Amino acid sequence: MLRPIVPLSDIKSGSIMRILGLETTCDETSAAIVELQPDGSRKILSNRIRSQNDEHRAFGGVVPEIAARAHVEVLDGMIRDAMAEAGLGFEALDGIAAAAGPGLIGGVLVGLTTAKAIALGLNKPLLAINHLEAHALTPRLMEDVQFPYLLLLASGGHTQLVAVQDVGKYTRIGTTIDDAIGEAFDKVAKMLSLGFPGGPAVEQAARDGDPERFALPRPMFGKPDPDFSLSGLKTAVRLAAEAVQPLTDRDVADLCASFQAAIVDCVIDRTRIGIRVFRREIGTPTALVIAGGVGANRAIRQALQRSATEAGLRLVVPPPKLCTDNGAMIAWAGIERLRRGMSDTFEVAARPRWPLDEARAKPGARA
Repeated sequence: MLRPIVPLSDIKSGSIMRILGLETTCDETSAAIVELQPDGSRKILSNRIRSQNDEHRAFGGVVPEIAARAHVEVLDGMIRDAMAEAGLGFEALDGIAAAAGPGLIGGVLVGLTTAKAIALGLNKPLLAINHLEAHALTPRLMEDVQFPYLLLLASGGHTQLVAVQDVGKYTRIGTTIDDAIGEAFDKVAKMLSLGFPGGPAVEQAARDGDPERFALPRPMFGKPDPDFSLSGLKTAVRLAAEAVQPLTDRDVADLCASFQAAIVDCVIDRTRIGIRVFRREIGTPTALVIAGGVGANRAIRQALQRSATEAGLRLVVPPPKLCTDNGAMIAWAGIERLRRGMSDTFEVAARPRWPLDEARAKPGARA
């Protein structure tokens, strides 16, 4: 059992809330049931996740059409398994939540359409969840994190610093002007023939490498606005690799270690500036939080711990299984919204782009 969130004055006395959450925005298919009890305690009753790494490995990245088809093939079975693991019948659910974007539109449609069908058949509330909001709220599933807090959202497609002020209230403080951190890891892995997914492969190779061998740039370092830029770093890795061809295992390890060290330095610097901006524009954050798949990187987590300690903040990092895409985070976001009286109509549409902070979203940005 997880610790209660305090306070939970808006939970009706004596009520238990259970939500089924579906996640299909990229290359993980997931179905989960999360329970909120009257005293604020939370339980993840089930969290079934199926990765599509095998389907996409030969292509060196996610193929949208293959991803959508894989979701169609397995989602119904995963829902049955999740319900069985939770020991519940569908009548015990209080709502059905699905990630409605941002993401690969074919996959998003699979999950959202399935959620609509279940909600309609059961006459239960439908909750169309912003995938990024689910990441942003995941720390509150695990710990008593109060608003407002500073979130580093770092995944394969997104890198943002966000002030999380309440459910549905987000202010983007910084973003990437080109590649996301996860993208940069994947592209470096591909150019070094390390396979897919790239993030874990680069991290593994970096453990045996010399982080000081290659002098790589730290883009945006010291700039007053807490934005990221990683395409130049990626290019620098490519040029360094070309300069020492043919690559040995030692070269690859040193390139990965040098690249990861540069990423860590950028994350520390950009987050430090983000904390300053947060304090100036929002107030004092209750915590520094990391969410998204990049949060599973040990070197980045350790560096952020130092940054948080330096700033006098608590660092909150969900366990690796909740950093990557999963249904439990969708279910929890559904609970956060439903207990505030929020739900969606069946006309709600899937969205390939869905920024957390619409006001600060750049035209043409993915999210």
